[in-house]
Amino acid sequence: MDAGIVRLILRRVLHLVIVVLGVYTALFFLLRLTGGPALLYVSEDAGPAQIRRVREQLGLADPLPVQYVRFLGRAMVGDFGLSLRYNQPALPLVLASVPATLELTAAALLVTALIGVPVGIVSATRRNSVADHLSLAASLVGQCVPTFWLGILLLPASGRGTLTHVLMPALTLGAYSAARVARLTRSSVLDVLGQEFVRTARSKGLAERAVILRHVLKNAAIPIVAILGLSVSTLLGGAVITETIFDWPGVGRLMVQAVFVRDYPIVQGTAFLIAAMVALITFVTDALYAWLDPRISRA
Repeated sequence: MDAGIVRLILRRVLHLVIVVLGVYTALFFLLRLTGGPALLYVSEDAGPAQIRRVREQLGLADPLPVQYVRFLGRAMVGDFGLSLRYNQPALPLVLASVPATLELTAAALLVTALIGVPVGIVSATRRNSVADHLSLAASLVGQCVPTFWLGILLLPASGRGTLTHVLMPALTLGAYSAARVARLTRSSVLDVLGQEFVRTARSKGLAERAVILRHVLKNAAIPIVAILGLSVSTLLGGAVITETIFDWPGVGRLMVQAVFVRDYPIVQGTAFLIAAMVALITFVTDALYAWLDPRISRA
């Protein structure tokens, strides 16, 4: 393997660790600013002694640095503690929600690719046409419309089950990324269309479709692949809102529900997992980008 790629991978691994640790540290202390959950587990007429006893049982009576170090040590072995709401280990509950989130993310990524790439190609190959102007306008709207508002408009189906259930949340989640991919695809294809080898291919009498498929897309693919990879991270982050709106039983909805009851182990476990998945996907995308374009690793 090229030494430049190895150095890039090592830097990205270090970056991955720092990002995950930073996200958890920020979340850990921000959650404590909202107050402890002990009052949620005692009656309204509970006295200070009973509240203090509950705090000690939950491990919330210790100083924050002690709680932080204790959790960090447990998190390294996959132990996020017992859910305060379900009284079960937090990690299995979080992992049980992962398949639903991955299903929604994959569906949204498919929507992103099937809409964004073709729209971007048509817009570039028909520059300044009505189709180009319409696609640019649609891309602008897609990047400006809030996810929660679009989700409310497309709300007829909720829950998880049939194709109908996944279609609406996938469209909601993938709208922003599809718009972004369309704009970048247009820009990338336009750059390649102006190259000398494209004009040479056309002068040889090749059909326009053959020129686009064989020459243009092949050379425009690197930034398109990169933006699709980075879109996965965006989709995972946006899944928190979309899952809540559509009652989709994924990691995002589980985290939102846990926030309302201050279920620290679940919130920390879901945030830790989402941050790890996003950082890992970014790492894989960077490595793939460097492999496709060795100039990146040598930079």
